[in-house]
Amino acid sequence: MDEEILLARIIAGIEGGGGDDESYYHELTADLKSLLETDDDEILNRFYGSISPVASSFLRCFSAAMDSTVESGRLAISASDAYLSLLLSTNCPVFTFFSPVAILSLLGSIRRYLKRRHREDSGASASQGNKKKRGRGSKNNARNLGHGDGEDTEEVGFDAKLLFRVLERLGSVLNLVHLDRFPDSLKSLVQTVSEIPLLPLEHSGDLNFDRLMEMCGRILGGLLNSDHGDMSLTAAEISKSLTPLLLMGKHQARSFALGFVSRKIMGLAKDNSELKKVVSNLPKFLVHKAPEKAEPRGYAVEAILEIVKAMEVEDQSEFVDFVMKMGQGKSNLRILAVDLIPLLMSSLGNPLGNGEGDSWGLGCLDALVKRCSDSNALIRARALCNLAQVVGFLSGDERSRLILKQALGFSSELSEGKGIVTDLLKKRCVDEKAAVRRAALLLVTKLTSLLGGCFDASILKTMGTSCSDPLISIRKAAISALSEAFRICTDETVTTEWLHSVPRMIMDNETSMQEECENVFHELVLERISRAGNALSPDGASLPKNWSSSSKGLDRDIEALFPEGVLVLLKELCNSEVSPWVKKICGSLGKKKRLKPRVALALQSIIKQSESLWLSRSMPINKWTAPAGAWFLLSEVSVYLPKSVEWEFLHHHWQLLDKNDGQGPDGQGDEQGAECHSSTWAGDRVCLLQTISNVSLQLPAEPAADLADNLLKKIEKFNLHSAEVDAHVKALKTLCIKKACTSGESDILVKKWVEQVLSKASKVTEKYIEGVSSNNHSFATPATLGSRRSKRLDTAASKKLSKAVTAAYTIGSCVIIYPSADTTKIVPLLHTVITSGNSDSKLKNKLPQANVCLKQKAPPLYSQSWLTMAKICLADGKLAKRYIPLFAQELEKSDCAALRNNLVVAMTDFCVHYTAMIECYIPKITKRLRDPCEVVRRQTFILLSRLLQRDYVKWRGVLFLRFLLSLVDESEKIRRLADFLFGNILKVKAPLLAYNSFVEAIYVLNDCHAHTGHNNPDSKQSRTKDQAFSIRGNDERARSKRMQIYVTLLKQMAPEHLLATFAKLCAEVLAAASDGMLNIEDVTGQSVLQDAFQILACKEIRLSVSRGASSETAEMEDEGGDSNAAAAKGRAITQAVRKGLIQNTIPIFIELKKLLESKNSPLTGSLMDCLRVLLKDYKNEIEEMLVADKQLQKELVYDMQKHDAAKARSMADQGVASGPSHRNGEREQTPAAAAAAASEENVRDSGMESRVVSAAADAVAAKAARSVLREVNGGAATPPLSAMSVPKLRSSRGGHQSGRPSADVLESLRRRPTFMSDDET
Repeated sequence: MDEEILLARIIAGIEGGGGDDESYYHELTADLKSLLETDDDEILNRFYGSISPVASSFLRCFSAAMDSTVESGRLAISASDAYLSLLLSTNCPVFTFFSPVAILSLLGSIRRYLKRRHREDSGASASQGNKKKRGRGSKNNARNLGHGDGEDTEEVGFDAKLLFRVLERLGSVLNLVHLDRFPDSLKSLVQTVSEIPLLPLEHSGDLNFDRLMEMCGRILGGLLNSDHGDMSLTAAEISKSLTPLLLMGKHQARSFALGFVSRKIMGLAKDNSELKKVVSNLPKFLVHKAPEKAEPRGYAVEAILEIVKAMEVEDQSEFVDFVMKMGQGKSNLRILAVDLIPLLMSSLGNPLGNGEGDSWGLGCLDALVKRCSDSNALIRARALCNLAQVVGFLSGDERSRLILKQALGFSSELSEGKGIVTDLLKKRCVDEKAAVRRAALLLVTKLTSLLGGCFDASILKTMGTSCSDPLISIRKAAISALSEAFRICTDETVTTEWLHSVPRMIMDNETSMQEECENVFHELVLERISRAGNALSPDGASLPKNWSSSSKGLDRDIEALFPEGVLVLLKELCNSEVSPWVKKICGSLGKKKRLKPRVALALQSIIKQSESLWLSRSMPINKWTAPAGAWFLLSEVSVYLPKSVEWEFLHHHWQLLDKNDGQGPDGQGDEQGAECHSSTWAGDRVCLLQTISNVSLQLPAEPAADLADNLLKKIEKFNLHSAEVDAHVKALKTLCIKKACTSGESDILVKKWVEQVLSKASKVTEKYIEGVSSNNHSFATPATLGSRRSKRLDTAASKKLSKAVTAAYTIGSCVIIYPSADTTKIVPLLHTVITSGNSDSKLKNKLPQANVCLKQKAPPLYSQSWLTMAKICLADGKLAKRYIPLFAQELEKSDCAALRNNLVVAMTDFCVHYTAMIECYIPKITKRLRDPCEVVRRQTFILLSRLLQRDYVKWRGVLFLRFLLSLVDESEKIRRLADFLFGNILKVKAPLLAYNSFVEAIYVLNDCHAHTGHNNPDSKQSRTKDQAFSIRGNDERARSKRMQIYVTLLKQMAPEHLLATFAKLCAEVLAAASDGMLNIEDVTGQSVLQDAFQILACKEIRLSVSRGASSETAEMEDEGGDSNAAAAKGRAITQAVRKGLIQNTIPIFIELKKLLESKNSPLTGSLMDCLRVLLKDYKNEIEEMLVADKQLQKELVYDMQKHDAAKARSMADQGVASGPSHRNGEREQTPAAAAAAASEENVRDSGMESRVVSAAADAVAAKAARSVLREVNGGAATPPLSAMSVPKLRSSRGGHQSGRPSADVLESLRRRPTFMSDDET
């Protein structure tokens, strides 16, 4: 009988033992499986009875089989299947054959089977196993297991059915065996089943993953039974084992773990209080196991949230409290709290409650706001981003909006968008970390919709400043935030800030920024104007029912007629600081054919409706002006939309404005009002003429000729406003080109009227000069001051002067459009004016002499003559060569700010046309950077910056050093321009400039002439001039200004240049001082040395010596790159820093310290502060650095400790001094608390903090001792030592000493080693 044979073979095999023969285990496993497949209960009972006495040997054999590693674990998993089949067989004595060791082997076989080896390893193992097979039945057994010789890879492959059968039988065995007596087996089973979802990654095509997860869930669920021990302990073990799955990325295993915890365990926990505690603690456990890197941390946060969502309300509330406490813990907990808060508020119900203070959502919001000021930059950035997310989520309904406004401090009583986050945003928008600035701007964008765009003016200004940030991402975020505010709110403040910040981005170096600027301008300006113009009634302005004839009422009606703040928008477009960028944007949009005709039609409609509304009120037309900026924008867009502008419209308004020319408003208006209207009309006429010029090709021939004649007549009257002259001249030239048939004919026409105008202008100028000279020699009786004759004479003289000035200006305009014009008669006249008052005139007999100084008699003509002469010199190089020295001289000595400004413009134009001739005068031009007038300084800075960018001027000589003063200019506008120049342009164009000129800048800014590159001992005048470009003095204000300049330069340097600058400072400043080349007794020398100490100690020049990069640095980094190369470069720099510190810095500091101590110099303290900062990172390596001089090492360490102790006592004393003071209602602050607060604010390193606390304790003890003594003495002070009864000291001679102790005693006490006492300061 076959069963009998199998039974005998199994018993014989067990009794004989198999050793290491793998064929033995194959035979044993196959025989057992064959035996168990029989249905004969008698055979099985005989088998159980025969095998029970040798159960230990049986289990040992099967454990060895299940531990087998051959054939990719196929033998082991087959043995496991046979073993489980035995336990589940009929009438099997389970506890006889059950063994914890066997269970461990079974679990190991499952893990090994899922960890599939490579095919070549599997083939090698199978071959080795086949070689070992021998004896009876080997081929048959191998064939039964599917591993016979000559089998293909499919047959030895992965068998999913076998794995599922093993897992299914394992689950069934758990119903028979209770594992409460086998805790190790239970733990191993939990760990193995929890690992199974992660193992079959290579078998994804062979496995039904859903069925596998179902089986694993069934096994783990079966373990959550009281038969297997305490359910809470089992649940805790399962949760702990599933933690890796919960924290992993997107994977089916993660979904399985989340589903099992949230459904199975949570379901059981509802009726089990102990299990409920385990569930409530699981999210807290996951918090502590969460990784630090950003992406894995995000997955951990999602898993925690899913579990919390499945918890009951009271458990959720407890976890929320735990999260808020996390916000005050270590950095890894704080950032997790910051990431969890927005998800909790968006997932859990009703976070804001009724808006009362006890709402958990408000507590989370407050914790998030606090983390926005965290010391860790990464946490600050994440907190700001998440706060923005919370604001966006809670702004969905009106109730939440109101509660959120109150929580953030934006209540209805506060105006202009001021709240508790206002100061926070001010600081974070200018944070040193780019990610923080970007996150702050994102928060501003979200708050815009909450507040309707009504921000505090300081926040708007900060956003405008961010538009000039060095990083592209920050500039884009700033434009987005400011544009969102402008999109929602049309308030004048928002409009003004947007127009002064965003349009200028059209000049950005990045093409993407230019395109973004064009897009938002097109959307928020042109489209808004188009909508407003097209919304107007084509038949005329409809009057409001309750209209008023007053000017204020009319203004209100006009504003109501044009919605969306269009009037404010148009008015700001023509602002002198905005108009250049508007022209550039319109030009760029026009070239790309993005300007639509509806823009021009809308502007015409706005002008027409404004006029119609004015006339409907029966107001005089000569007082009407179009909305400010409308004509300006129309003149810019009409270049590319000439067919969209109607000639009848232009002709009508030209006649209207021409009729009002020079008349001014009627009535009894004041002179200031008339001046305002005249200036407005002049500006409108200029833009109208520009528009006519743009559409001239579309004009009919006859109207164009009539207009040209009219323009020429107006030019020849020389009574136009200076702003109109250029427009008239350019328009006339354009019309002449239109009228002529060929280019040659147009040149003849232009030449004809230009020479005609120049002739008349020269006669007007000559006549005025003769009149002034003759009046100066007149012996007529002067008119009485204030009489009618005096007023009449003053009016006539003023008109003549105005006409002469306009004539001179017209000459310059004509020369610009026609450079080949004959100016032989004009130049002598202008020379007479600009040299009036000089006795060395060479044209004495040939020209009418101005025997009076026209600079004093007629300042406008004098200034205008210089400007006109500059325009003529631009057209005539020979004349420029003669007059450029005169321009430089006048620029240096002129006391008129307007003239200096014009001369700076002229000199920079000369630099473009005659670069070689103007190069020697660059230092005189740069002197205007320190001009008393802000406009002149700003103009000089802008013009020189443009020349430098275009390489007309080089960064050499004093130019760079003089530009440094603009970084600390009194004007904020100039400071912003300088920051942008040094931070953006120079960093790219001249990256070595800051490094090469840094040391020299220290000497120049301190006006110290000891430096070899700055020494000029034979010129006192040179030193006097250089003082204007120095910031002398040791006062705090001067030092802070110089330090601001140094920091700006250090920020432009690469790490290797910072290292070289460190070495140069030591060699050229510190070594020079120790060698006597730098006089440290001189005030300027002391300033240089003190600046060097501050620079060496500042954080901008210090390089990090940490061995590895922190996670914060990795996540905060904005620019990508090769991390390995960066790390290698960082290590090389660190080693170089250490080498330089050892070889150069320490010896120099030692010599310099000795010198300063010998002279009792106050700079010793600065030296010790600097040395302490430098050696702070090398406290453990000081002994290595000073191995050659142990005594010096001890002195340095002692000095550093003494300095730190003194500083700690100073902080503690401040805390003690501030301890008793308290304000109304506030709890009194103890000295220890005050000292702790001082240490938290001012102390960075832990060593200093401990010393502060120790010193604070000593101070408190001393204060308590004095208090006790006062109480003992009844309030009286402690008597002096001389008044007390004390033992007398015996003298060395045996007698008593009265009075003071002997000198020997004092000397012996003095020589005793002293220690830090409590009273030492």
